[in-house]
Amino acid sequence: MESEFIILDKAGEEAEWLRNFLEDIPYWPKPMAAVCIHCDSQAAIGRAGSMMYNDKSSYIRRRHNTIRELLSSEIITVDYVKSNDNVSNPLTKGLSREGVERTSKGMGLRPRTSQHGGNFT
Repeated sequence: MESEFIILDKAGEEAEWLRNFLEDIPYWPKPMAAVCIHCDSQAAIGRAGSMMYNDKSSYIRRRHNTIRELLSSEIITVDYVKSNDNVSNPLTKGLSREGVERTSKGMGLRPRTSQHGGNFT
């Protein structure tokens, strides 16, 4: 759960940076919607939304405060996604061929084809 929480914090920081960047573009529509972060850890999502923090690790406490601040200022929202439906899985773990194909389609990727029209295997 701690690693998922750290990743949630880092994604939140990136979302905040992206939002600040886009706000500086004069013709970008305003107000901007919150950036939705999908997370497959219900424990990390629960901790992010909790006002209470009871861990002894100060580095997690700082991350908890950052995530809570981003949530309360509506810079980010966090939604739960089932692990099987998580399109980032190929980037974080080994998957079966079917799992890679399913998540690749979820990312909008197409199968790679050769110049001669055949599929690579």
